[in-house]
Amino acid sequence: MGLKNILYKVENGVAEIVLNRPEKMNSLDEELISDLGGMMKDFSGNDEVKVVVITGAEGNFCSGLYLDYLQKISEYDILQNKEDSRKFKNMLMSVYNCSKPVIAKVKGYCLAGGCGIASACDIIIADETARFGYTEVKIGFIPAIVMLFLLKRVSETHAKDLLLTARMVDSAAAFHMGFINHFVDSSELDQKVIEVCESLKKNSTASMKLTKEMFGNISGMDFEKALEYACDLNAITRMTPDCKNGVSNFLNKQK
Repeated sequence: MGLKNILYKVENGVAEIVLNRPEKMNSLDEELISDLGGMMKDFSGNDEVKVVVITGAEGNFCSGLYLDYLQKISEYDILQNKEDSRKFKNMLMSVYNCSKPVIAKVKGYCLAGGCGIASACDIIIADETARFGYTEVKIGFIPAIVMLFLLKRVSETHAKDLLLTARMVDSAAAFHMGFINHFVDSSELDQKVIEVCESLKKNSTASMKLTKEMFGNISGMDFEKALEYACDLNAITRMTPDCKNGVSNFLNKQK
């Protein structure tokens, strides 16, 4: 898979994707958006991959849309802008809907669309250099698509603060508002990501896939309908080889 602005590797069940435009702070253009979306779909269907890690090259995660790309789309008509917006939405959904757990490994700037990518991941791990911010309103843009992913992670109170002020926050602040899951010293970032990956790899791939699907599906359901859906998933899961083997192994350990 020859990609211009993405590096990747698969080792011991972990696929690492590196956004590789360091001279542009790993900013997004049309090609990178398309490539990342395609790669996420490939890894989602790859049985060798148990966990996916997304990070950025040389000290930054992703600074959002590249300025030249922003200037280009500002000259689009309404139909072109809708098509372009859907491409960005589809990329974020490929991250969010990946059948494998997805970790954002964040250092340095994680801004605008970069925050969108991180917030579409299941787990965000950042070091003390990380800075998070939604800067769209500063340039007359709106954080329309990324807002929906942000609201899956934080309260409306925190979301309004971030989106309307366009201020940047550090890892400690992002952790306290619930945006990120872990923050560590830079020297500990790699090890923390490895620890979380190893923990996830011990779990049933099928069970994690169904759990992720449930998160995506229950959001639009009323409570009783969501419970019925949960009953259906419970019944399906109990019949999977992973569940039968897991129960058998647990019972054998108790003997």
